[in-house]
Amino acid sequence: MSTDAWVPAYAWITGADDNRLRGFAHSFTVWCMLIHPWDAASDEESLAFVRENSFGQLIASGRGRDVPVVVPTQFLLVDERRVVLHLARPNPVWEAIEENPNVVLSVAGDWAYVRGSWKVLPGEGEPGAGIPTTYYAAVQLVCQARVVADDAGKAEILRQQIAALDEGLVDPDEHVRRFRGIRGLELTVREIKGKFKYGGNVDAEHRAYVAERLVERDGPGDAAALGHLRRRSAGLPS
Repeated sequence: MSTDAWVPAYAWITGADDNRLRGFAHSFTVWCMLIHPWDAASDEESLAFVRENSFGQLIASGRGRDVPVVVPTQFLLVDERRVVLHLARPNPVWEAIEENPNVVLSVAGDWAYVRGSWKVLPGEGEPGAGIPTTYYAAVQLVCQARVVADDAGKAEILRQQIAALDEGLVDPDEHVRRFRGIRGLELTVREIKGKFKYGGNVDAEHRAYVAERLVERDGPGDAAALGHLRRRSAGLPS
């Protein structure tokens, strides 16, 4: 569907500015998840989240498949354009990558459920009529995959991952006889799409009210979500 076809209808449904939506049309019409303008993240913000959350889903669509191969995996963001990881040789993802080396690395987290009553300020209306939502962060990296099959290349990937996650271990070369059971993977990042859904579509007063409720509840994920909410909302108390 062309941008001219869907932007006016979407603007009418959401109340968003028509021209502003056109500026972000690529976020809707290419491969990635739905990203509203107020949730869009910079490359810097997106990659910082990926560095702090080095576990995600590697998605390889292959060619002519009914569904893609989706692999949960640890990975290392070496720099802003390179990711490395290793997987077991029997993993079905290798065949899909051979068919099509274009893959997506998807990372999501820091989510918190926002109760409907939190969306209604005191005196604004009936709390039971509030519309709930979920705050979360999600980044999708579109990458070109390169399989690393030689022992030296595998050892270097393992060294990089171990250096970032562990200490006091022998050099991976000590386990070279076990390398036949794994393959390495180097991903070159071609596109970065980040979404930080933390109340960017409402005013500061409503965001502050949700922030107070997150502090009070202090449940799993609430502190991380609160951190993003405060960072993306100038003026909220820390």
